[in-house]
Amino acid sequence: MPLTASLTHTAAVARLGHALSDPTRAAILLALREEPAYPSDLADGLGVSRQLLSNHLACLRGCGLVESIQDGRRSRYQLADPHLTPALDELVRVTLLVEPDCCDGGGCTC
Repeated sequence: MPLTASLTHTAAVARLGHALSDPTRAAILLALREEPAYPSDLADGLGVSRQLLSNHLACLRGCGLVESIQDGRRSRYQLADPHLTPALDELVRVTLLVEPDCCDGGGCTC
């Protein structure tokens, strides 16, 4: 039996959609599904500046998708809800079935 979607559920899915609409934010979420990480390691791994990564982490925090955990003088980030890991895993499986040339950087032709 399907779950009834409340306004809260709809808002949560919309926040996730906003987060996934940017390739850098999507990459951050996919990286964090593996394990928590420090911002500097995420920036290096994703090949983006630390300032850009910081801006995207602030957005993801604001959406309630990631949380910062103090580790001494440093902060590391992790997914805010353990349900996000299997949800992102399922989205990756769905994405792999999408026609690769359908929606590239030039727009969607589907």
